[in-house]
Amino acid sequence: MKTTISIAAEHREVVAHQLATLLADEFVLSTKTLRAHWNLEGPDFHSMHRYFEELYQQATDRADQVAERIRQLGHYAPASLKTFLQLTHLTEQDDAGNDSLSLIRVLLQDHESIIEFIRGTLGEMQSAHKDAGTSDFVTALLEQHEKTAWMLRAHLQ
Repeated sequence: MKTTISIAAEHREVVAHQLATLLADEFVLSTKTLRAHWNLEGPDFHSMHRYFEELYQQATDRADQVAERIRQLGHYAPASLKTFLQLTHLTEQDDAGNDSLSLIRVLLQDHESIIEFIRGTLGEMQSAHKDAGTSDFVTALLEQHEKTAWMLRAHLQ
């Protein structure tokens, strides 16, 4: 089906690729957050188990929203683990420890990495590719990651 949204096909393709990378990051982050939720140990287990579940649900929702934005641009969202691992900026870390502070450090680093990626692509989406809609969408995701990073950072003070 032809996508007619007043953005040139070549611009939609570039933006869709940037979003595919973001989708991979969000998917890997949701998996790492789920790992934290499942494997957490320590005296703060109950409260942090619930907190990590909330973060996992937020990450899953963001991934879904990014995939749907890719479809709105007329492209298919990547949907395989192999592709996500090829596209992501994040790394898997199974040896980070299972206490809340160790897990928080890993997740904070990931949120900050995603913030950096979004900031690096945001201006280009609107100015070079004429996609104000995706720029606004990604700005909202940026704000969510900044808030979560702040909250994670507060645990480490």
